[in-house]
Amino acid sequence: MNDTKITDTVASHLTMGDSTADVHRARDITRAFADSLDPAPSADVADTLVLVVSELVTNALRHGGGHYTLELSAGPDTVSAAVSDPSPTPPREVAPDLNDGSGGFGWHMVRRLTDSVTIAAGPGSGKTINAVMARTHGNAKEQQADGA
Repeated sequence: MNDTKITDTVASHLTMGDSTADVHRARDITRAFADSLDPAPSADVADTLVLVVSELVTNALRHGGGHYTLELSAGPDTVSAAVSDPSPTPPREVAPDLNDGSGGFGWHMVRRLTDSVTIAAGPGSGKTINAVMARTHGNAKEQQADGA
């Protein structure tokens, strides 16, 4: 199911996936979603949103039960990606594998690159991870640290 809705202040897009091929499709959908916004987010924000979505849907496929629902949304100041999967188990921090390349980087990146990440129960017995970032260059954390 793919559905894009645009209102006066919010745009949203919903898609689902259940295979590794769908990770590439989720990235393409995210890029098209960001490009469709008016005003469009900066190139850095669009690239970051694509990376965050890629990590979240990959983790949902690998650790969250084998399928996901992705909802992209944007308001006047933010863009967000909400990824739901059937597992109630929240992500956990693991030490990145620097030798075998088996992972451990994604959750760290998602938390670092976004302004906020929340984990909520549902739908059903699963969970939804919502990642939010500012539509302008740099995230709100960096802007506050820089005194902007």
